Amino acid sequence: MLRTKLIILGVGSVLSCAASTLATNINTGDASLVSRQESDVSIDTLGDPCRAIAGKKWVSPKEVRACFNVIAVGPKAKDNILDVVDKTTAAFDHSRPYQKLAPPPFTGEIHENLSADIARIRRTHYKTEFDLHIDVSRSVKRLFDGHTVYFNDCYDSVFLNFLPIPLVYITDNRGVQHVHIAKDAFEVASKEFADQIDVWQNALPRNLRGKLSSLNGAKVLKIDGKDPLSAVDENAKIVGGYQALGTRQNGFFASYNVGADGKMAYSLGNFAQKSLPLDDEVILTIQRSGNISPETITLPYRSRIQTRATWTDKASYRQNLCVAQEGTNGVDAYAPGVLSQAETESPIFKFQQQPPVKVAERKHRAMSVAVDTIPKIDIVHPVQPTPVGNDGFTVSQFYLLDDRKTGVLGLGSFSGSSDSAFEGLQKSLLNGLQSLKAMGATRLIIDVTNNGGGWICVGHWLHRILAGPKASTEPHAGLLSRAPAGPLPLAIVKAIVEKNADPDWWTYHNGLGYQFPNATDFPPNYNWLQPVDKRVVNGELVQFSPLISDGCPASYMFDAPNKPLFDTKKVAILGNGRCASTCAQFSSLMAKKEGSKTVVFGGRKGVQQHYSGIVGGQSTDFVAMDTDVKTTGLKNHRDAPPDLITNSGQGINWRLDFGIWDIREPEEWQSRPADINLPLTLETANNPVAIWKQVAQLLWK
Repeated sequence: MLRTKLIILGVGSVLSCAASTLATNINTGDASLVSRQESDVSIDTLGDPCRAIAGKKWVSPKEVRACFNVIAVGPKAKDNILDVVDKTTAAFDHSRPYQKLAPPPFTGEIHENLSADIARIRRTHYKTEFDLHIDVSRSVKRLFDGHTVYFNDCYDSVFLNFLPIPLVYITDNRGVQHVHIAKDAFEVASKEFADQIDVWQNALPRNLRGKLSSLNGAKVLKIDGKDPLSAVDENAKIVGGYQALGTRQNGFFASYNVGADGKMAYSLGNFAQKSLPLDDEVILTIQRSGNISPETITLPYRSRIQTRATWTDKASYRQNLCVAQEGTNGVDAYAPGVLSQAETESPIFKFQQQPPVKVAERKHRAMSVAVDTIPKIDIVHPVQPTPVGNDGFTVSQFYLLDDRKTGVLGLGSFSGSSDSAFEGLQKSLLNGLQSLKAMGATRLIIDVTNNGGGWICVGHWLHRILAGPKASTEPHAGLLSRAPAGPLPLAIVKAIVEKNADPDWWTYHNGLGYQFPNATDFPPNYNWLQPVDKRVVNGELVQFSPLISDGCPASYMFDAPNKPLFDTKKVAILGNGRCASTCAQFSSLMAKKEGSKTVVFGGRKGVQQHYSGIVGGQSTDFVAMDTDVKTTGLKNHRDAPPDLITNSGQGINWRLDFGIWDIREPEEWQSRPADINLPLTLETANNPVAIWKQVAQLLWK
């Protein structure tokens, strides 16, 4: 009989590995679980401000906070959140010990002792669960690893908070740098926020009322009475995501990427878009174009609904958004109650920095994807370059510059959202690059701005077809990695090997998903975590598996060309440094092994710009690891995290890739400085075509 399952996938599934039951019988069969959770999670004594924002598209941040603040801290919920974060990252995320004091060149930036912060949070009294959430979230973000992210669907991006004035960082003709309001700010805001733009128009001072467009290009002299760069630096301390300071600073400003629909998308940046309703307004001192005198304006943040969940009052808000939901926890993949033809997504999917990937497209396909507490949204960019040919596949688009020699691959992600996207993206990359070459392109710009990663094997494929068959691309074109091999992972693999606990390959820890470094398959019932590589990192014992490969053949669905498509020394990797996960793996290999140039645009003088960050190896989340634990019967193991009782989740950086130049240490902590830091002007800032032309002229005059 054919076995069907209700499957929940982790962030970077080797397999769509988990199956889910309803929240009413999560691992217990207890129909009263949700009501017990609900009463523990929140104790209301402050009225019903959640009713005031129910069903509304736009509200003020103050109104959202009022709803959040009626949720008091249940002691069981607090301990439960901290236990899950602590045990999940301790057992399955071996980046954590490194981040107590990161190796050079990141030593000065990353020194987060998560164990100490968890102990501090346990001792701290919080008036509301929202306050607790902010502290837990920011503590985890101080690891500066966009894979290891704690989120809570009760608060994170329930409403997104916007301003109509995205900022850019430009360099004038004297080489002096300034913060400006983007030249296209009003055009972007008036289209994306057409139903709210009048609020901002009317908020301006009397002499500017109704003239929001006159702010385009204005120099920003102060933000809330301080130097604008103070706001940039304060944001860089709390935003998380990337090890490199320059990359976090760049995230404050507007940028772009190829979106899920194949069109150029506009990213507002951390100033004009926030995940939590912490700020009601901003006071700016500006100097408008053509004006000599400074002016002071105050603009309110406005909160727009983001969640698909609904509520009518505080009780239904808590029930639908704050307690564990279907999919919050993993399950035993072979338990009788999990058979179903339905498929359920892991809650972390919406926070991945990639297009929505269909559940069926994640099966047996390892992913490495950055996560943020702001979902990736595609705002239409006013600049829409015209692709050449018909080879584009949503996130991969191909362009040819006027010189007829420079091709451009705009690559917004290493994954796609349509059916058969895994194969379709590979085919698009091959056909599109071949078409550019047939049109006369002899050099290539790969624009990976804001590329959050995706399928690891697609990164192997792109590297292979660009560079051709050689020692750096065959038998595989990626990095070797190690997985955590502490007591709990060792027990999981032992159960799989010795007890046949996962005969149908539902778990991450099943060795069928990986290979030896020489790209040969593991034999049946092979304990691939042994022998354990033991290290002491910042005073902690860390246990890794031996080196393994991703199981990506040199050729996938299509025959790889027997010659390079481009001279890799005439390939440039371009972006704002926010190239993560699979994107970071690919760009690092192209730069360090193939001699490709790297260019980062924007960035502050005196701050080193890195062309990529958070290399990771394979990312996943609590749901996937909880499924591995339950499927192998190890939920009572001393290191196993408990089930979540809140609507929370924890991303993890599971496997770590080891270095290109120094294979003894993780690539995560090795330097990736850009060859060129390209300054922006008001005309080129956030204008992809103008940037491409400037890069081509700079590199290939």
